Amino acid sequence: MRLKVGVTICTGIKKFFLNCGLSSLIMGLSSPSAINSVRPFCAVEGGRITIDGINLSCEVQSVPEVHLGTKIARVVHASNNSVSVVVPQGLGGGRTAIKVTGMTGETAFVDVGIPVAMGLHQVDSPVIGVDGSIYLTFSGSRGESMPVSVYRVRSDGFREPFVSGITNPTSMTFGPDGKLYLSSRFEGAVYQIHSDGSYEVFASDLGIACGLAFSSDGALYVGDRSGTVFRIGSSGKKEEFSRLPSSIAAFHLAWGPDDALYVTAPTLSTSDKVYRIDQEAHVEEICSGFGRPQGLAFDPNGALYVVEALAGSSGVYRVATDGSIARVLAGNSLIGLAFDQKDGSVLVASNECVYRLDSSGFLGNSFG
Repeated sequence: MRLKVGVTICTGIKKFFLNCGLSSLIMGLSSPSAINSVRPFCAVEGGRITIDGINLSCEVQSVPEVHLGTKIARVVHASNNSVSVVVPQGLGGGRTAIKVTGMTGETAFVDVGIPVAMGLHQVDSPVIGVDGSIYLTFSGSRGESMPVSVYRVRSDGFREPFVSGITNPTSMTFGPDGKLYLSSRFEGAVYQIHSDGSYEVFASDLGIACGLAFSSDGALYVGDRSGTVFRIGSSGKKEEFSRLPSSIAAFHLAWGPDDALYVTAPTLSTSDKVYRIDQEAHVEEICSGFGRPQGLAFDPNGALYVVEALAGSSGVYRVATDGSIARVLAGNSLIGLAFDQKDGSVLVASNECVYRLDSSGFLGNSFG
């Protein structure tokens, strides 16, 4: 009987404070609140992260105010146990503190990508040279010729035009000869780029040529988004290697540490697949469930990562050996990624921007 009276009195006091406009005093009568985790731990501006905890929303303020560093983040979902926010623009990057109004205790963090270059138009992953330089495209609309086809960002951060005159530059990769190779989806060709930015045609008549990947034996694989994967030997001879369902956007390619070709080919389906093609051209679906899979890459340990561009789910996903996927980075309208083997960082690209993060954050802890 005493317990029932005590609960009634406590509830009455809270209502009294509310009616009197003394909402701040209610905090002392509420259960303690705390942040337990942040997922994913890595993000770039525009990405959606979720903060998990207990009592993150209270009676008085159903939508809490969330700060990332010095910026207020827009809340897109809030419940008592989780709050989802959009990473704001203008953050300096790096490890960024998360503060939720009314929260006490240990500080949570998110690793935010540092902008490397902006004002681009990319349709596939960036690439990194042996000297640490980053190569980025300005692709343009179909048939549109832009003043600069490829930019180079030197290791000191200086950005300079590198290649001009190629219409719709699409995908890039470095060959065993150390040269850059570039496809044009408009011209259906692959170009070999010399160190001074000049170029020559390496192969042509490749349909809507998109993704590129070199195998361990020096053969170049080219993805024609109409449905064909071509193989081009060191002599330049072209042959049809495999066929896949056509894509509405592009074929993205990566050569795996198991000496197989991995391909994404976004369609209008909400359950797109990642394909593995062995050297005998046998096609295997290794996972599904992506809405708009884009660029893909392997980290130095051989783990596969795939960019997802579907609104609401956009980010970078790690693909496990059993085909399950886990989002490790949140972003908006992402298109590709590349791992820097020298410093362990990762480049994440949207159509217009490229960001750099410490890739160890993919496995990091959100508290410190």
